[in-house]
Amino acid sequence: MALRMGVLVLFAVVAVVVFLVGDKLRPKSWRHSDDEASSTMVLDLVNMFFAAIVAFVVVILWQQYDTAHAHTVSEAKGLVTVYEAANDLPDDYRIQIQGLTREYTKQVVGDEWDVMDSERRLSPDAQDTFDDLRSTVSAIPGTDPDVKALQDKADTALDAVAEARYDRALDAEYKLPGFLYIALWFGTGMLLLGTVLSGVMVTKRSVLMTALFGLVIGGVIVAIYQLDQPFAGGNTVSKEAYELAMSRFQQITSSSTVGALLPR
Repeated sequence: MALRMGVLVLFAVVAVVVFLVGDKLRPKSWRHSDDEASSTMVLDLVNMFFAAIVAFVVVILWQQYDTAHAHTVSEAKGLVTVYEAANDLPDDYRIQIQGLTREYTKQVVGDEWDVMDSERRLSPDAQDTFDDLRSTVSAIPGTDPDVKALQDKADTALDAVAEARYDRALDAEYKLPGFLYIALWFGTGMLLLGTVLSGVMVTKRSVLMTALFGLVIGGVIVAIYQLDQPFAGGNTVSKEAYELAMSRFQQITSSSTVGALLPR
């Protein structure tokens, strides 16, 4: 941190030295009668700096949000595949695997979602349920080729779920790097000081415009903080993928029940 501040101070000193030395060397015809041109140049640079930082930060946060959402979709799809594969297994394994799949999904959208919001981590209880699910699928006897094929299908889907769950754990811990927030607040401070350095007269109109200016900047800052942390910020990733998966579980179970009741 001290090194970074030292670099910033060094660049400020270098800029002033170049300006003062250059003023001695440049032709007098290049000089202006006032400092309005310099203030305009600085304000333009500050505006560009702030806009660039905001754009950069928003792109990073939005990409992280999309990535986190994609991980939830991948996990939910894997759970549906496991549930479908279990539907054709012998009743003992079908009931156990489908029950654990439903229980895990409910835990994710329930307690685990709250844990991600408050503690930025995954729930140990949900992890235990998922481990039980994998152990149950692995324990299926592999003598019947059809059963073995269904077991392999469920195992492959559980591998995808485990990978998506690991990615979701990383997403839950994600937070925008501190140096970007420092740059953002530095640009904000310079932007607000611009109203003083520009030399604008204090009138009712200028006060009103400055207030609107502050509202816009404040809205941008609030929006950035709302986007940060995809599972703990103000704009959290939706549970929709898991809710759709649970709806699909019910459809699979209902279809299986109707099929068993039909005459053969």
